Amino acid sequence: MENMEFGTVSTSSMLLILLTAIIAIALPLIAAIIWCKKKHEPFTTVLIGAATFMLFAIVLEKPLQNILIFPVQMGLPEHAASVFINARPVLWGIIVGLFPGVFEETGRLVAFKTILRKRTQRETGLTHGIGHGGFEAMFILGITYIEYFVFAVMLNQGTFVELMVEPIKDTLTPDVVNQITGIVEQVTTFSAATMGISLFDRLFAVAFHTGASIMVFYSVKDKKKWWLYPLAIIIHTAIDGFLGLQLAGVFELPDLANELIFAVAAFAVFFAAFFLLYKKDTPKERVN
Repeated sequence: MENMEFGTVSTSSMLLILLTAIIAIALPLIAAIIWCKKKHEPFTTVLIGAATFMLFAIVLEKPLQNILIFPVQMGLPEHAASVFINARPVLWGIIVGLFPGVFEETGRLVAFKTILRKRTQRETGLTHGIGHGGFEAMFILGITYIEYFVFAVMLNQGTFVELMVEPIKDTLTPDVVNQITGIVEQVTTFSAATMGISLFDRLFAVAFHTGASIMVFYSVKDKKKWWLYPLAIIIHTAIDGFLGLQLAGVFELPDLANELIFAVAAFAVFFAAFFLLYKKDTPKERVN
């Protein structure tokens, strides 16, 4: 690995990377503040939505998914379940979609049944979704692209290998090497088109999460609509599983086609939840 050489990053790419990070962090925060001020919503609902994502998606879901499917990458011995799953691409893709579907929708359910149980006004579900989806955008794009900007500085200074590769050279595997080269390629080829796709992808994700939060909120608020919770799991699993199947090599579509499909699915969930549930609800007295 001592002989690894990488290209440099242009000034324009560095600026676009930094701009993407700033927009990904600032835009969700500004949107949440405007929404809460306009609707007189407690900002704590947004924070609870963010905490729901952090706890159920990052703290719980990812480690358990990695232990089940990627034990070797976790420094654990391979087990029978991981061997079985990794030998079956279709099953692998479905499970990759099932984890976020179950954990994130259950996270919403737990939030609405516990800490948000007294907030029954219709804005609660939507506000929680803004917090959940907005924080995901801040976490996935904002933090990731701040890291990419730092990597770009290292590449231009010629210290990337020394600081990022040398310390782990004795534990490098082919998969890790591929991940490193993939990240470097993303950083060195970053363009306005990449920035646009990344930001729009997060916009679609926020729309989906907002719609899903509305669905789960009404599954708790109205016992007759309990089925909205499992429906949210199914839809979430289908969306993520669709991409999971492609990661597993079952089939492959162009990136643009995937973005269009995701956009249609995300906005279908949002508008269906907004018009069929949120708009039909009669506003009631607020309880904080």
